[in-house]
Amino acid sequence: MNKRDSIIKAALKLFVENGFHGTATSKIAQEAGVANGTLFQYFKTKEELIVTLYTNFKEELALYVANNTAVDANIKDTIKTNILASLYWALDNRDKFRFLQQFHTSPYHGQLELETLRKYEEPHLQLIQQGINEGAIKQLPVDLLYALMLNQVFGLYQFMTSKELSKTEQSEVVETTFEMLWGMIT
Repeated sequence: MNKRDSIIKAALKLFVENGFHGTATSKIAQEAGVANGTLFQYFKTKEELIVTLYTNFKEELALYVANNTAVDANIKDTIKTNILASLYWALDNRDKFRFLQQFHTSPYHGQLELETLRKYEEPHLQLIQQGINEGAIKQLPVDLLYALMLNQVFGLYQFMTSKELSKTEQSEVVETTFEMLWGMIT
């Protein structure tokens, strides 16, 4: 593992454990096994490191969702596979997802350029708009519907990681909650 990757791995671990403000760059450097100055060769500021982690993880999630979403299906199945892909990525990448959750409620989220935020949201917003245009989804603001879907994934993730569920129980919970969401937005 190169130094940059070591810094990213250490930063993820410490940010998830201690939060953004509770994690000093000196601790990240120590955890990564590099000098503090080395960290700043790769990332000029702590904020740059945090935003880099966010964009890296959002790229990874977006690619996973794109590769695991039904595209030739009806709108309901397409949205369902999109949500399920997001959830399963989260369950397989718990620290990265916890970081993303933390980022979304932090001041750093507000510092991102709108273009960066929209880049990751746009495919979802287009899918929702398609559902509205087809008459399958209620004519509500697209951003509201997206927020509901995003919070569905966050909430379902929280529930599933706090319980000891069998695979069958997990599948039942996922299916039931998706149908509840679908009933709400259609």
